[in-house]
Amino acid sequence: MAKRAGAGSRKSAVQEDILQFVPVADAVATLLKPHAEVVIHDLRTLTIAHIANNLSRREVGGSSLAELKDVGALGTDVIGPYRKTNFDGRQLKSITAVLRTKAAEPFGLLCINFDIAPIEAARDALNLLAAFQGTGAQPSALFRTDWQETVNSAIADFLGERGLAASALAKEDHAALIEALEEDGYFAIRNLVPYLAKLLGISRATVYKHLRDARQKKPQAAEE
Repeated sequence: MAKRAGAGSRKSAVQEDILQFVPVADAVATLLKPHAEVVIHDLRTLTIAHIANNLSRREVGGSSLAELKDVGALGTDVIGPYRKTNFDGRQLKSITAVLRTKAAEPFGLLCINFDIAPIEAARDALNLLAAFQGTGAQPSALFRTDWQETVNSAIADFLGERGLAASALAKEDHAALIEALEEDGYFAIRNLVPYLAKLLGISRATVYKHLRDARQKKPQAAEE
């Protein structure tokens, strides 16, 4: 009888040291529910001691051999993240914490398996929405009629080439921009002056002054 009681005491001790991590497993699974499963493995019995938010349809008491094969060596305390495939084909992002005794001997594993399928689907949907179909070229007829977009594109090119922001342009930047637009023939567009004045936060008179200065430079440039 004494021998059986001793065996029972040892079994209780084994259960207690592995099951003390159950609240941790449950907390992580609850936080990430319904996308994460947390499994505690007992390395001494090579069985599953606890499963929180069961995604893999395994059972407590089932074999841990498959998990050990995925994890590999237990030389570090944290293994992963690494990729796993669930029984239904879903891809899981997994990470494992090695549970050790005071003597640093591994006696258990706490594995978090995160279902990344919804995230991958969202990523693919966003990529599809953001992608340009075909060449991405704007129809020429539409481009001709939407003169504001044409001007906006030219201004964006000007700012990008010089590393400037539209909200922080100095007086000389306004003059250079208007000169560039004049060189490319944009001032043939009706209503461009009031549009630029509003866009740049300057008066129409200032736009006209910079335009006059730009046009006065043309004969000089030609003579040179």
